[in-house]
Amino acid sequence: MSKTDAFTQAGKTAVLQNIHGTMQFLQRFPPFNQMENAHLAFLVEQCQLRFYASGESIIKPADGPIEHFYVVKQGRVVGERPHSARRGTETTFEIASGECFPLAALLGERATRTEHLAAEDTFCLQLNKPAFIKLFALSNPFRDFALRGVSSLLDQVNQQVQRRAVETLGTQYSLNTRLGDLAMRHPVICDRDTPLREAVRLMHEQQVGSIVIVDVRKAPQGIFTLRDLRQAVADAATDFGAAIARYMIPEPFHLSPEASAFDAAVAMTERHIAHVCLVKDRRLCGVVSERDLFSLQRVDLVHLARTIRNAGRIEQLVALRGEISQLVERMLAHGASSTQITQIITLLNDHTVCRVIELTLEERGDPGVPFSWLCFGSEGRREQTLYTDQDNGILFEADDAAHAAEIRGKLLPLAHHINQGLAQCGFSLCKGNIMAGNPELCLSRAEWARRFAAFIREATPENLLNSSIYFDLRTVWGDDKPCAQLRQSVLVQVADNRLFQRMLAENALRQRPPVGRFRDFVLTRQGSDKAATLDLKVQGLTPFVDGARLLALANGIEASNTLERLRQLVGKEVIDALDGAAYEEAYHFIQQTRMQQHQLQTRQNLPWSNRVDPASLNDLDRRILRESLRQAQRLQASLSLRYQL
Repeated sequence: MSKTDAFTQAGKTAVLQNIHGTMQFLQRFPPFNQMENAHLAFLVEQCQLRFYASGESIIKPADGPIEHFYVVKQGRVVGERPHSARRGTETTFEIASGECFPLAALLGERATRTEHLAAEDTFCLQLNKPAFIKLFALSNPFRDFALRGVSSLLDQVNQQVQRRAVETLGTQYSLNTRLGDLAMRHPVICDRDTPLREAVRLMHEQQVGSIVIVDVRKAPQGIFTLRDLRQAVADAATDFGAAIARYMIPEPFHLSPEASAFDAAVAMTERHIAHVCLVKDRRLCGVVSERDLFSLQRVDLVHLARTIRNAGRIEQLVALRGEISQLVERMLAHGASSTQITQIITLLNDHTVCRVIELTLEERGDPGVPFSWLCFGSEGRREQTLYTDQDNGILFEADDAAHAAEIRGKLLPLAHHINQGLAQCGFSLCKGNIMAGNPELCLSRAEWARRFAAFIREATPENLLNSSIYFDLRTVWGDDKPCAQLRQSVLVQVADNRLFQRMLAENALRQRPPVGRFRDFVLTRQGSDKAATLDLKVQGLTPFVDGARLLALANGIEASNTLERLRQLVGKEVIDALDGAAYEEAYHFIQQTRMQQHQLQTRQNLPWSNRVDPASLNDLDRRILRESLRQAQRLQASLSLRYQL
């Protein structure tokens, strides 16, 4: 072999080694880890390695339509956008090794809206637009990733969660299944003049548990079920020759065929019903029963809720609490989102609270005073996880201070026993004594109103903390009208008090998301013998919760749930739609990561904790967690601008 041939061969070998090394690097990250080797090799062969010094601009809006696709091979890239209210820029995102950009601008054939700068000395793989288009056509995983971006990453996380759960629990299918796909037979119907006896005969012949009463346009007017039949048989005065209209349940609850099985399960749980009518264009098109959900191995939410509500003793409720953890496991296997799971946990917790109150009243006797049982904090927002304590109070009506004191004397012993019963059921006693058994939280509506007004009028640190707890309130048991009046009064007062809003904003900036400008995470140690960690609740979720609460209160939004607040803020154009979607997605992911931690701790018989070491997460989870925390930073930055902090 000549020297020329030897040099040529050595050069080829070096090129192949370089291609192989770059492929190995890319195969650590999505979507490249799902691409065929031939397509990945094409990408690597077409790429050029570019170097950018720290602070150097890679792409910016003034460059015009994007002509290249980039993958960070080493270093870090940040997105900088001008402040809308003051000079300078803000960092809106950070791109680390293995991540790519700018997909949206490249696909939209437009300029980027954000300047991409090298945060440190950085090497990027650069692919020209014609090669990107060819790769887009060749590789399905690459095309799917490019079209769906971060949403695709979150889907992959959810799929990983489902696969892990299915390995333990067996294959069951999604809670997101359309109700129209479950209603496999035509509903049994009759008109309102049909004799009860004839309607029951139709139910028996068709072997169904319900018959829907419709008008001439097939719009449902009522429903009659086996439960109603049992009541009719038990009543000696029942006339089976009379029209079924006398015995039907009028205006039956209905959903669209496009609604999900999860929607039906929640409705059955909340409304204590076993059948949901499916209505399209005001016409009945199906009925889904509790049996339909169970026969398809769906989560036994409705059954568990009914068992809780019918428990005869506190001890039965204590035993049932363990089943909620198993239900969460099954819901993960069904593909339920963190929002669905927190909604279910809150529903079952509400049922437990109601049953504890009812059992306590049966045991100790009715005090003869109407009252409402309030909840605050995460329960008030319907955002509870398995790891929760008590935040509750009592509201009642009184004529004056003396009357209020008299009623309080009757209700406090009852409230104390309810708090103790809830503690038996797994709701820890609140260390801050935010419980109905505390005389300061067993108040008349007028007393609650004066207390809330003082929070707003005198914005001390203690009152700001109190407002962040008590202004997320709702009724769990009893009449909701007094609580609704309190909420409306708070909205009016906050809207008129710009100083209080500003101090709430300062309070909302206390918990800074634990991500640095030029490195992954800012971690702290809890004890000398423990790894450095971050708190998913305090540092991850709280910025979204506090920010959404402030903006909702300031803009007359009565909703208490964080995601519902964000959606209504988008609807009122207080928050940009794209920002709102990003905040919601980030909140979802942090909450899901937190719940996975709790489930893992339960399996390992460890105490529940919200702290996590990012190093314990896989590359994909760690990457999305960092971006989710960046979104919390962006929300806080917008509050700083809005309130000039």
